[in-house]
Amino acid sequence: MTDRIEGFINSKAGKKILGAIGVATPVELKRYHSGLSSYLEGDVLLDCGDNAALLKDTLRNIKDSAAVITLGARAQAQSGEPANNGSSSPERYQALVFDASGLSDSLQLVQAYEFFNQNIRKLKSSGRIVILARPHMECGNAAQAACQRALEGLSRSLAKEVGKKGATATLITVANNAEANIDSSLRFALSAKSAYVDAQVIKVSTASNPALPDWHKPLAGRVALVTGASRGIGLAIAQTLARDGATVLGVDVGAMEAELIKAMTAINGAALVADITAEDAPAKIGDSLKELGGVDLIVHNAGVTRDKTIANMSEQQWQLTLNINLAAAQRITEALLSDGVINDGASIVGVSSMNGIAGQRGQTNYAASKAGVIGYVDFMSKDPELLKRGITVNAVAPGFIETAMTAAIPLMTRMFGRRLNSLSQGGLPIDVAETIAFFGNPASRAVNGNVVRVCGQAWFGA
Repeated sequence: MTDRIEGFINSKAGKKILGAIGVATPVELKRYHSGLSSYLEGDVLLDCGDNAALLKDTLRNIKDSAAVITLGARAQAQSGEPANNGSSSPERYQALVFDASGLSDSLQLVQAYEFFNQNIRKLKSSGRIVILARPHMECGNAAQAACQRALEGLSRSLAKEVGKKGATATLITVANNAEANIDSSLRFALSAKSAYVDAQVIKVSTASNPALPDWHKPLAGRVALVTGASRGIGLAIAQTLARDGATVLGVDVGAMEAELIKAMTAINGAALVADITAEDAPAKIGDSLKELGGVDLIVHNAGVTRDKTIANMSEQQWQLTLNINLAAAQRITEALLSDGVINDGASIVGVSSMNGIAGQRGQTNYAASKAGVIGYVDFMSKDPELLKRGITVNAVAPGFIETAMTAAIPLMTRMFGRRLNSLSQGGLPIDVAETIAFFGNPASRAVNGNVVRVCGQAWFGA
């Protein structure tokens, strides 16, 4: 019955009825597929504020796409490039890009206002807004810091204004001397791979990045570990990493053995049945990875929920959740590091949750574990030995993602929950997977210590 009701809601007649009562039908998001010739297609409008420091590298990246570029007046003046590399100025744009990195006073923000005031209506459905800035805590004075931090409020608010189009906004902050490291972040933010990543700040730091890999096979020759890989988000992660060229070792518990083997066989990966909380699990995982030549991308995805208000929660429910969601991942990482299984230039990715940021009634154990993932990422991303070896540590924090678990939620609660974000819809498991693949891209070595929400800009817990 639920499927019939939902089918009607999504039908032409259902959408018409919903529209009549003021409930908007969300725009179908344009996601990545292998048929795309480039990470970015269509018309792009690029402009900047005074003293833009990132214009050169931004222009270099967009020129390396299938996009047609139109430059605003300041970008023309500072780059010396012609206004348009196409035949005429378009009326609509796939992306609006503004380099605000040179703004140093709050009143200079009017330059960003002018750009978006004049052009925001020209953004296409499923379009992209990208603002480039400096980390405010690395600025030389308080006025500049305030100006650069203001751009985050601008970006998040723009995301809410264009969300009904299925369009997104991203702020990329680039450290001094890291200008040449923006490639992977800028391309991800402008691409269809970031369809459900909205109103996020991606931090780019200094690092020695290798050459950009092939856009369609960025993980070729790399080995990935994915825990909880047999279904749901974990399965999508494994499939996406394999699509991008990685050899995947999928891990799951004995009860999921048949599904795990089937899933890994389909992507030419390897399956390992193991309870990650078992004492011998780190060694078993390490031995399997050694046979594959070490590991280049670790995804700690395995997790459980044991929901009860804390007054009704047993200690066993608390400990089980914290052990699987947090402590086991730490033990595995520590063992792989100490045993030399993690290759230089590798990526470690934790799967957190919006509820680890905002909290949730009846999920004190789950929220604590997912907040702990963020704390672990914050600390480990600054570890001197990992920095020396070029190993990055990041996290994703999914919001409402369409899985078997969310499908079991009562219909009206589910329909309401889907719309509690700027894109007015739930995300898909592949949206989480695409963000993890971005972290694992060898060109993302300068992306470290980030927690990126994959939530369509959830209205709560921002």
